[in-house]
Amino acid sequence: MAAPIALRLHPNDNVVVARMDVLPGTGIEGDVVTATRVPPGHKILTRAVRKGEPLRKYNQIIGFATQDLAPGTHIHTHNCAMGEFDRDYAFCADAHPTDFVPEAERATFQGYRRADGRAATRNYIGIVTTVNCSAATSRMISAKLQPLLEAYPNIDGVVPLTHGGGCGMAASGLEMDVLRRTLAGYIRHPNMAAVVVLGLGCEANQVSGLMAAEGLEQGSKLIPMTIQDEGGVSRTVMRAVGFLKELLPDANNVTREALPCSDLILALQCGGSDGYSGISANPALGAAVDLLVRHGGTAILSETPEIYGAEHLLTRRAVSRPVGEKIVHRIKWWEDYCARTGGEMNNNPSPGNKAGGLTTILEKSLGAVAKGGTTNLVEVYEYAQPVTAKGFVYMDSPGYDPVSATGQVAGGANILCFTTGRGSVFGCKPAPSLKLATNTSLYRRMTDDMDINCGSIVDGEETIQESGKKIFEAILKTASGQKTKSELLGIGDDEFEPWKIGATM
Repeated sequence: MAAPIALRLHPNDNVVVARMDVLPGTGIEGDVVTATRVPPGHKILTRAVRKGEPLRKYNQIIGFATQDLAPGTHIHTHNCAMGEFDRDYAFCADAHPTDFVPEAERATFQGYRRADGRAATRNYIGIVTTVNCSAATSRMISAKLQPLLEAYPNIDGVVPLTHGGGCGMAASGLEMDVLRRTLAGYIRHPNMAAVVVLGLGCEANQVSGLMAAEGLEQGSKLIPMTIQDEGGVSRTVMRAVGFLKELLPDANNVTREALPCSDLILALQCGGSDGYSGISANPALGAAVDLLVRHGGTAILSETPEIYGAEHLLTRRAVSRPVGEKIVHRIKWWEDYCARTGGEMNNNPSPGNKAGGLTTILEKSLGAVAKGGTTNLVEVYEYAQPVTAKGFVYMDSPGYDPVSATGQVAGGANILCFTTGRGSVFGCKPAPSLKLATNTSLYRRMTDDMDINCGSIVDGEETIQESGKKIFEAILKTASGQKTKSELLGIGDDEFEPWKIGATM
């Protein structure tokens, strides 16, 4: 049986989603005929609506008609707009006992057990910069050290983590706290075998201040340095390479062993989304998250501006009202933040998202939330806070993928899954990043970048649950050392991007 021209996601919806490029006059369902051409991933109206009435997808409101519309109309930004409506937060209404897999039957992966008990999926040397002024020097250190690693096959590489902040900002307060928390998360990350913390010496974010604020202690695997104290760039590079050369044999002395799935902390991201994201890759990743949680693991959903309008789906899954109210509190913070800075929550979707069929942030958010699966929301964290809970959790972050993923990895994520409908090429050292394509056309066009094709769901060749199981198995293989496409291409050095909340002075 041939796959349908358009996909109906819920009986109550008044739109369907085009599976292909649909020409004018094409029959969709019943007596509905398209009035104009409709691109793949875009929406087609199936019932007449009046101006101001809601348009529904996933049985949820995605926007409101800006004029009277007839069945067969192409629904997009020209006739669908945001509008105010009440969300029923219904705290804890959908929370339910988790069907955990018996401990003896839970999945395992081949990882590294660190001395402090945490699990690593990779084994890197890190150079963490406190300020942009030490960025170039950190890259020089990396370039000098990289050739030496040929003799140390268990070390995955050297990661110079550079950023644009660290000075021109207040020496204390929220933005400095967030920056230091983020840097400390990478310094402590289990995927780091050893770290040089590198500053210039006169910046607002002093190395000593970072160490003191975050309780970091100098040791054989944590080496703080400043360029000015070392006598300049050349001497800093020479001394840092000398220190790290001595550490290489010990860093290489690791062996993968069977570790429980409960040691995995999975970061969830979506970027370059399209009209299929909420139909294929995102719910398939959600199915994988459900499996991970049932096996004792943890998954982190983030990107607060991209759950806006769908936050009620998370509050309903909260294990307690206080947990659900944390989500609402972060939404209100973002509304105030946008008001203060002259922005708006609907500045998303991006032009690429819109070209792929997404019309409003409500529509994008409903699809994005699907990455979180169906299990209970057990905790909510602020940006880059250490994630300690087991199960499905939320971390507040911007929607900009590098900033959001940076916070998740700082919180402890040791692997990441990234869904994309337009073709995001994202690496995330020191955590491996799996790319999930939402449609088969993208997967075939960018096969060197995409790890998994979830377009098979849209094609009618695979169910969401079958795709979710495939993703879960890929997560375990990747955590065990199998290289992702981004790792094979060497991508991931430049995506470190801490959240800049305040003004640059």
